[in-house]
Amino acid sequence: MTEHRIEKDALGEVRVPAHRLWGAQTQRSLENFPIGQPRFRWGREVIKAFGIIKQASARANAELGELARDKAELIIRAAQDVIDGKLDDEFPLVVFQTGSGTQSNMNANEVIANRAIQLAGGVLGSKKPINPNDDVNRGQSSNDVFPAVMHVSGVDAITGRTLPAVSALRATLGSKAEAYAGVVMLGRTHLQDATPVTLGQVIGGWAAQLDDALCIVRGALDALYPLALGGTAVGTGLNAHAQFGATVAREIAAISGHPFVEAQNKFALMSAHDAVVHASSTLRTLSGALMKIANDVRWYASGPRAGIGEITIPDNEPGSSIMPGKINPTQCEALTQVAVQVFGNDASVAFAGSQGNFQLNVYKPVMLHNLLESAELLADAVRSFDERCARGIEPDHARIADNVSQSLMLVTALNPHIGYENAAKIALKAYRDRSGLRDAALALGLVSAEDFDRWVDAKSMTGPG
Repeated sequence: MTEHRIEKDALGEVRVPAHRLWGAQTQRSLENFPIGQPRFRWGREVIKAFGIIKQASARANAELGELARDKAELIIRAAQDVIDGKLDDEFPLVVFQTGSGTQSNMNANEVIANRAIQLAGGVLGSKKPINPNDDVNRGQSSNDVFPAVMHVSGVDAITGRTLPAVSALRATLGSKAEAYAGVVMLGRTHLQDATPVTLGQVIGGWAAQLDDALCIVRGALDALYPLALGGTAVGTGLNAHAQFGATVAREIAAISGHPFVEAQNKFALMSAHDAVVHASSTLRTLSGALMKIANDVRWYASGPRAGIGEITIPDNEPGSSIMPGKINPTQCEALTQVAVQVFGNDASVAFAGSQGNFQLNVYKPVMLHNLLESAELLADAVRSFDERCARGIEPDHARIADNVSQSLMLVTALNPHIGYENAAKIALKAYRDRSGLRDAALALGLVSAEDFDRWVDAKSMTGPG
């Protein structure tokens, strides 16, 4: 067997590995863009999205009489192999290529065409009976296909990975909030002691942050459902059937299970990617919430002797190569590092989204890469944090009680009875004398022992009244 076959494109002959399903344009891209290989190759969601779009396009073209039924069936079968992940090795291209994603679109066209040729018993590279441009890409352009890939793969990653992982963490925190609703602990503002709260209220605040973030992320999906397909090169729909956009969107919705629709204005979706920019920004918002939660957890667990130490978290691994027995809050650290990465990714997406010129934005691949990396990193990090940290959070009852008993801010309960200024005198005297609030109050003669014991109750201070 020969190691290569000769394929031709508009620029001439190209040597392609004989066993590969890709063709001339994919091979040229491999040779012309040796940037970040193999680290920045497309992942499963993008390859699957190409399969869905090409299969839906074949169905739509057949329905509209634009493609012979026998050809459509071959393309549909070949595209199903792409959807199912059987041909992932045939998609070798990197993110940093032409800004419209043309090479990746042609990669999909060539792979599906050659797989269809195999199914028909033909010769790889012959373009018979299926041509990658005329048949697989019929009614399409890279300029409307790749924006559709951005939306389909983005929805897939967010709904299939990010949202389930965050929802699971939220459920964990919700159960912890209920379990520790009666654990009274010291509140803190400005990194200083404040009036009491319960551990359940603290964790419930974290859960509410995730509720809000989940709502924000889900809301971004609505802008990703419209698809640019049918706009072809510049948004006009040249060389596509007038009903292609609506028909292919309906087919994509049926295949994917998500409510994709034809975009009302394809010019906007091809020349700008505001929906992707918005989706990325919601992942940044989610990251901010996760940063707050992870930082709170590691501060509350700090110590174990000289820190706050009011909660304990699971010991995952030794924390030092020199200090025996040291255990670090590594899951918190990993999650906060991911949050920082997502912030950086979002900055790239936002800048790239501002760079559309006339009828095309040519920063599409890097925008998609950063959106998907954010969605996938968040899913992995949140799942790990949930399983290896959050589920093991427990209060250190003795430490919590000791800190509450020493808090000067319990004096706030005296405000309604003796006034703010007198209460402040008690707190300052206790602080300066290193005494307890009760002793300071009695020494100043501002309150009786009986009234102090009746009015200053940490548990009653965790609610209104």
